[in-house]
Amino acid sequence: MPFEHDDPRVQAFGRRVESAFSGDESGHDWWHVWRVWRLARRIAAAEGADPLLVELAALGHDVEDHKLGRTEGTLAAWLTEAGVDEATAARVVEITQRVSFKGAGVPDAMPTLEGRVVQDADRLDAIGAIGIARAFAYGGARGRLLYDPAETPELHARFEDYKKTNSSSLMHFYEKLFLLKERLHTPTARAIAEERHAFMERFVQRFLAEWEGER
Repeated sequence: MPFEHDDPRVQAFGRRVESAFSGDESGHDWWHVWRVWRLARRIAAAEGADPLLVELAALGHDVEDHKLGRTEGTLAAWLTEAGVDEATAARVVEITQRVSFKGAGVPDAMPTLEGRVVQDADRLDAIGAIGIARAFAYGGARGRLLYDPAETPELHARFEDYKKTNSSSLMHFYEKLFLLKERLHTPTARAIAEERHAFMERFVQRFLAEWEGER
């Protein structure tokens, strides 16, 4: 069933994103976008953020992500096609340009509440049970190893270095996923993250024990 929303602008934009992202196999598919949108709405309601801005930015947060190869200007064009005014579209674009994790040592300040809500929602979908599944889906789509015992984590200080990394899927937990809980902004997101983070820790502990034949 196509994406439905009471606001025709959100519905039109959501359907455009749904069409573009359906079928992705890297963990950045439409259902990732949908989950981030749902979480962002929940956090926005609890934190008092502008719901329209949050919903549009959540739906569009991956449209120009460097991993997916779309050109700059795509997001603004899709928003305009959906009937979003120029000022709102500019705010959405500004939020989405800051959302992505760019390396453990790279600052990622988010100046607005709406941006913090969307960034938190995106990062929550990168941890917990679904985060684990997405990490291995992305690794498989990029031809990465499950795990290499000889690897050590690299806490990248530059975005350019982070983009070039080809470490194993398990190393991704140390280089990004385990770091996200402490980089969340809102009390609502931090509360949700506690259990998801603990679940990941248990998973990695079990993974390594099975790898060594201890369990």
